[in-house]
Amino acid sequence: LAAATAMALAAPALADPPQPGPGEDVAVFATGCFWCTESDFEKVPGVIEVVSGYTGGTVDNPTYHQVGAGGTGHAEAVRVRFDPAQVTYAQLLDKFWHSTDLLDGGGQFCDRGDQYRSEIFYIGDEQKRLAEESKAAIEASGRFGQPIATRIEAATTFWPAEGYHQDYARLNPVRYTYYRWACGRDQ
Repeated sequence: LAAATAMALAAPALADPPQPGPGEDVAVFATGCFWCTESDFEKVPGVIEVVSGYTGGTVDNPTYHQVGAGGTGHAEAVRVRFDPAQVTYAQLLDKFWHSTDLLDGGGQFCDRGDQYRSEIFYIGDEQKRLAEESKAAIEASGRFGQPIATRIEAATTFWPAEGYHQDYARLNPVRYTYYRWACGRDQ
């Protein structure tokens, strides 16, 4: 039984398309390491669930090692299920922009490579419009003096990451806190 449980935790789940339940909505974001992204969004009131996973690539049922090695096209990302009566997509976008290095096109913080890119994966025309407007507003502000590297693309299949990646910050608080601090994410 222990071996079967270990195998279940190690293997990725089946593809889980981003479909909301009744009275819910879903958003998909990539801000580098999905442990940090998951932890940031779990603190937002109105967020029901955050799942770490992989999206935006060409390989079915990718593993952490495949994505980490690069070449699959996937980004480490999170699927955020939320109650739009409590938190709007626009508010989640604001959280996204404060959780990513929007100027870095080569990864995020200490994590390097396209699999750690900053990206908004929109679901539907309204999310696309809101994402593009929020990015345009940041660019128009002139605050950063250079182009915003964050990509905006349509959501594709979301593959949940292996079980040991889910709720990493809660289950491994010492390792997570050290990783986040050493990577420079909070600075």
